[in-house]
Amino acid sequence: MFADRARIIIKSGRGGDGHVSFRREKYVPNGGPDGGDGGKGGDVIFEVDPGVNTLADYRHRRKFAATPGEEGKKKNCHGKNGEDIILKVPEGTVVYDAESKKVICDLSGDTKRVVVLEGGRGGLGNQHFATSKMQAPKYAKPGGDAIEIEVILELKVIADVGLVGFPNVGKSTFLSRVTNANPKIANYHFTTLNPNLGVVDLDSSNSFVIADIPGLIEGASEGVGLGYEFLRHIERTKVIVHIIDGASVEGRDPIEDINAINKEMQQYDENLLSKPQVIVANKMDVCPEKEEEILEKIKNNINLDKVNVLGMSAVSGKGVKEVLWHIKSLLDSCDNEIITYEKEFDPMDLVDKEEPFTIEIDKEGRFVVEGPKIEKMLSYTNLESEKGFLFFQKFIKEQKIDERLEEMGIEEGDTVKMYGLLFEYYK
Repeated sequence: MFADRARIIIKSGRGGDGHVSFRREKYVPNGGPDGGDGGKGGDVIFEVDPGVNTLADYRHRRKFAATPGEEGKKKNCHGKNGEDIILKVPEGTVVYDAESKKVICDLSGDTKRVVVLEGGRGGLGNQHFATSKMQAPKYAKPGGDAIEIEVILELKVIADVGLVGFPNVGKSTFLSRVTNANPKIANYHFTTLNPNLGVVDLDSSNSFVIADIPGLIEGASEGVGLGYEFLRHIERTKVIVHIIDGASVEGRDPIEDINAINKEMQQYDENLLSKPQVIVANKMDVCPEKEEEILEKIKNNINLDKVNVLGMSAVSGKGVKEVLWHIKSLLDSCDNEIITYEKEFDPMDLVDKEEPFTIEIDKEGRFVVEGPKIEKMLSYTNLESEKGFLFFQKFIKEQKIDERLEEMGIEEGDTVKMYGLLFEYYK
């Protein structure tokens, strides 16, 4: 089954923690710190694969995660970086943030590969925190957190021309006659369940891509029927070819059909009606003597400016070449840039928006205080000197850590833990 939409969870790899260790060699009894850095976590990457044309791989698997980085090791050994996960998608795939519905990236045109989530940075080993006054730091930097978000993948087919119209008006027959596509053709509504694509070669220097958008019905823009699922594929097309049953073989009124389909497109996205459009009355071989009369009636009864109405027979081929050259003239009036969707949301903005510090009570009843500013301060402060310890106390007050501890019920004599260092709390 054709799949053009999927909802998945993606997760980058957590960074490996820095390591705490000291040289322990036979003739170096008091060796310095030699804890290695943690490895970087793996990235989540979306990449266009020319051999893939659906999102079927994401229909039955929900979660995709890169691997975490390894912890640093002794002897200044760096932890192994996590492996990236590369998600292959067809060209034309748009990735949305599931919560905000904003565009993260559009894999179209020149954009073939996007790093959507970066892995957490590796933590620094304790060797980085050694100073002349603190030669044996007993703490290391933890690795950066992984990021997990839910995204929506939506395939918007890239084609120059989109064929629209009610079911069974002859779109598939037209496509099979003018391109190398082989759509299923039968006398049933919704025979076409996939957006079929084909290339039209008018001559050695003139060609374009046509997409047969599955038959629409009234109410499609509100989710009725199958048509709504494929309206998104019209968004990228430059020219819309609206095929109708000009001979009313099934008793349908072609003018009512034109108005109904245009209404559905307008309700889905009003910008669709601003695209160049041509009305093609098909099946005119059934009543050739009335062709001019039918075309004139359609022209006089549709509320569309600058839209030509042409007749043809997709079965016999009469009028088909004229239709194709008219489509080519409309394409020539359009710019050649592929319609792409601008980035509206960057998941990496979610990083580093944590509180300046956090306080948790561990199972031993100790108040564990952590935060990037605290970690940085400890890396350059010598707590063994009187001056350094006074600076530490001033920092605690300035950051209002002591106020938060008291709000959490700390009492004199309780233990506070900060990155491996233990303190008794006194007011």
